[in-house]
Amino acid sequence: MADEMISHSDQKDAVIDAALLHVPFDGWSDETLRRALGDSGLDPALGRVMFPRGAVDLALAFHMRGDRKLAEWIASDPFQGMGMTGKITACVRHRIELVQGHREAVRRGTTLFALPIYAADGAKAIWNTADTIWAGLGDSSTDHNWYTKRATLSGVYSATVLYWLGDESDGDEATWAFLDRRIANVMQIEKVKAQMRGNPLGRAFAAGPGRLLELVKAPGAARPMPGRWGR
Repeated sequence: MADEMISHSDQKDAVIDAALLHVPFDGWSDETLRRALGDSGLDPALGRVMFPRGAVDLALAFHMRGDRKLAEWIASDPFQGMGMTGKITACVRHRIELVQGHREAVRRGTTLFALPIYAADGAKAIWNTADTIWAGLGDSSTDHNWYTKRATLSGVYSATVLYWLGDESDGDEATWAFLDRRIANVMQIEKVKAQMRGNPLGRAFAAGPGRLLELVKAPGAARPMPGRWGR
């Protein structure tokens, strides 16, 4: 069974790699998938099983492969001497560097997931990247903070990718400077939230309407997104 799973994964990777040669010309399209299946020698019937919705599933597989590589990188613990802010910044930068040679594929994917029919798939993919980072860094939140952390990081990641797509600076230095500014903005928001919790108005909110937030729970292993309300 393990050998079959490995073989299946390798076959999918082969199709993705083959597709990346065609995406700059044909986008994430059924034509790209057809050519990639032919180039990789995979049976079209098996291709339909691997990518049941066609090109959109192929584009999602490319994104998810990047997230898996990111998770492996995080697990290697390359963060010596970094605080949490530095770790998050390094993770976002590394996730983009993983697709450094496939900028046009990312651009075409952004266009695909901007279509209303696939917008939810695109949002889910970005959320998965944010969750990969937070989970890899050991986030232990189980309340509404589980959601706010991932929502905020999703915004930072997506904005940075869009900036990177148009970046023509040497070594993408402008992108990394943009990322630093976005992370700094987030940290300012967190500072304000901490100050609010420490003043009378913030405490009054937490004791009143803010108590509703205590009912929001992160999704457990047996509960898919978006989570649940607690008792």
